[in-house]
Formats: sequence, C-alpha cells, structure tokens
Amino acid sequence: MPQIVILPHPTFCPDGAVLEAPAGKSVCDVMLENDIDIEHACDRVCACTTCHVIVREGFDSLNELEEKEEDMLDKAWGLEPNSRLSCQAIVAEDDLVVEIPKYTINHAAEKNH
Repeated sequence: MPQIVILPHPTFCPDGAVLEAPAGKSVCDVMLENDIDIEHACDRVCACTTCHVIVREGFDSLNELEEKEEDMLDKAWGLEPNSRLSCQAIVAEDDLVVEIPKYTINHAAEKNH
C-alpha cells in the first residue's frame, strides 16, 4: 500500500506523519481520516483552494489535473509547479511526500496557519 509522508506543519501536523494511503483515495481524505485536519472549506468539491498542497515527491503518479482544478490553483497562495488541490489529487501506486503550505487565501478560517 502506498504511503504519504506529510512534512511537518506547525498547525496541522507539527511532527509530520507517515500515512497508509489506499490507491484511489484523495490525498485530502487520507489526511482527514488520519486526524490531520487540513482545511477544506468547499467540502472537497474543487470550489476553493484551502486544501492546496505541494507534492514534493510522487507528483507524476497522481491523476491528471482537470481544467477546473487548474483554474482554482491559479488562486492558491504559494502556487508551485507541483501544487495540487488535495481533494482532487488521487493516490495511485507510488509513495508521496506532501507539504501543506503555510498560508491559504481563506480569510474565514477557524484555525490559524
């Protein structure tokens, strides 16, 4: 089973984590199921950028970006070439290393980044 290494984030995952990730699940769902409460203001329907992550390793193993996700990513804080919305990034067979950015554009977040 693939693993997702979550790099340390001061709010959501201070010590980092290594998660078992069944192929076919979104990166967001895997994090939420493992008590990493990444923001997902639109309830994982690709209508915001609060679940934006940077895939440091394994990016090419993920499903292809669809146009809607590309359009949303254009609004993400700290966009990088290997950025994805974690609600749309579907785990395949390869391990991933994921970084949760320091900030989002969600001004109404209940948690501070």
